[in-house]
Amino acid sequence: MTSTPDPAPPAGNLDPAIAARLKRGADGLVPAIAQQYDTGEVLMLGWMDDEALHRTLTTGRCTYWSRSRQEYWVKGDTSGHIQRVKSVALDCDADTVLVKVDQTGAACHTGDRTCFDADVLPLLDQ
Repeated sequence: MTSTPDPAPPAGNLDPAIAARLKRGADGLVPAIAQQYDTGEVLMLGWMDDEALHRTLTTGRCTYWSRSRQEYWVKGDTSGHIQRVKSVALDCDADTVLVKVDQTGAACHTGDRTCFDADVLPLLDQ
């Protein structure tokens, strides 16, 4: 079985050394996990392309790509629930970004602190 190579990095402002390491999905995106820097609380999952990652690294504010709206959005620009970036790391496969942030207000668009507050699944007996 042959594997399909990752798509070529899109042209943009992201440091070429970082862009060369990223393993993107077929849509050119990588998942970006936002985590509260001091408590370890997982806040949300968003999507980034090279430009969103570049903006996140250079502005200190999380920028994501909205798959539904097909546009960039900076967390907190409309809600006031800002994510101030403390650090950014790639996972061992370079296919996921972990952004440690200082979250102001709710991270979830529903108004919950995290996107993982409302629907905790029961563990089945093992």
